[in-house]
Order: sequence, then C-alpha cells, then structure tokens
Amino acid sequence: MFKKIYIFLTLFGIAPLKTIQGIKSYSWFLNDLRNFKRQYDDGEGVFPLKSLYPCLYDKHDTNGSVKGHYFHQDLLVARKIYINNPHNHIDIGSRIDGFVAHIASFRSIDVLDIRPLAKSIPNIKFVQQDFTVPLKTELIESYDSVSCLHALEHFGLGRYGDPINPDGYLLGLKNLYAIIKKGGKLYFSVPIGPQRLEFNAHRVFSMKYLLSLFDKYYNIDNFSFVDDNGDLHEDIKISNSSLENNFGCIWGCGIFEMTKI
Repeated sequence: MFKKIYIFLTLFGIAPLKTIQGIKSYSWFLNDLRNFKRQYDDGEGVFPLKSLYPCLYDKHDTNGSVKGHYFHQDLLVARKIYINNPHNHIDIGSRIDGFVAHIASFRSIDVLDIRPLAKSIPNIKFVQQDFTVPLKTELIESYDSVSCLHALEHFGLGRYGDPINPDGYLLGLKNLYAIIKKGGKLYFSVPIGPQRLEFNAHRVFSMKYLLSLFDKYYNIDNFSFVDDNGDLHEDIKISNSSLENNFGCIWGCGIFEMTKI
C-alpha cells in the first residue's frame, strides 16, 4: 500500500523521500552558513553575499552516475559508430541529450523523432515524424547505419504524443528494416526481462521474442546488456539458458549490433 501511494505521489512531482532528505540536510546547510559568515567580510569583498541558494542534495552525492541503461548504451553504441565510420547514419527516437549528442560531437547525424526539437544543433539534421507510418520512397534502403536506442518499446502507447496502436512496435521494426541498406548496420536496444506491457510507459521484451523478431532479417554481430543493477556486460554469447531467464534481468537493457541480411 505504501509503495502504491509513493508511486502515485511521484506521478505528480511529489517526491516524499527527497523531501525528507531535504529536511534532514537543512541543518547542515544552516551550520555551514553560520561558519561561512564567521569567516566572511560581510559583503565588502569581491563577492558580496546577496542571497541564499540552498543545494541540499549534493553533499552526499557522487560526481555523476556511471550506471544505468542510457549511460552504457549511449557510450557503447557511439564508440561502435565511431569505429565503423558509416557513410551515413540516422537515429530513430533516441535521446538528443545523450546518444545523439555523443555522435554529433564527431560526425553528422540525421535524426527522426515524433517529438519536436526546439533548436537547430550543429551536425544534427532533424525531421519530426511518426515512424510507424509508411516511409517515403526516398527513405527506402537509404542508410547504411541506423540506431534506435530505448525507443521502440514506446511506439503506439501515446506517451510521447504518438497515436495509440498496440502493434506500433511491429510497424517501427518494419520501417527500421526498410530504411537500412542491405548489409547495413542496425544498433538497437530495448528493455529486457519477463515479457510485459506497462501502460503507458513501455513494453519489456523477452529475449526469446526479440530473437524471433530478428530471425530471417538480421545477423546478430554483437550482443551486450545492462543488468538490473545498472552494470554493463559487453560482447556476451547468447545461450539457450540465457534466453530462458533473460540473462537474469527483470528490468534490463538488451543492446544489439546487427547486419541486415
């Protein structure tokens, strides 16, 4: 019951644990402020003390996270694209402030997303489009390198303004295959674990089902995954036992490098 209440509150931007942490941290903030004022020259120096801006959560935090789906997939796939150096590359629905930014730091990239991009960014050619509708003729087999990272699981669930369609992910997969040249690369990731739909957030794919979707369409060149603890396991052999238990993941991330047959 408490867990359900907590989840409900967070849906509306209320974070009970963060609030409690902030209240506890306020005492050390006041203590640091008193200590600072004792050593300060009452605003007559280079930096006059004009206002207070409490930062209550940083003192006991690390200098950034090196865990999780997005951190590992973005760096891993960006490194692969840098090494493979394709003629042209398009991304479908991945994070602009993560993976796409990594790629744009060293090469041009085309980006297609149903969400708008407010500003023009160097090295990024952006098109706003629903990727579940039929592709324009000029896009068919037009790229030798395509990425779709942590995006396909959302297609058709309405979360990002896309039209409701239970088969949205299948339409997206069909278009991914269509846009890649024969022999081209697909870099692809989705959540893995016991297969389920958590509306309207995402789908979670079982490894068996994923491989059935790829069969006859792609050769899997490389597989990596992020486990439930947020740690990366790179270049992993796919065995029957690992398929049965989804590499031990309930909420993991499968990362595929594949070649179109």
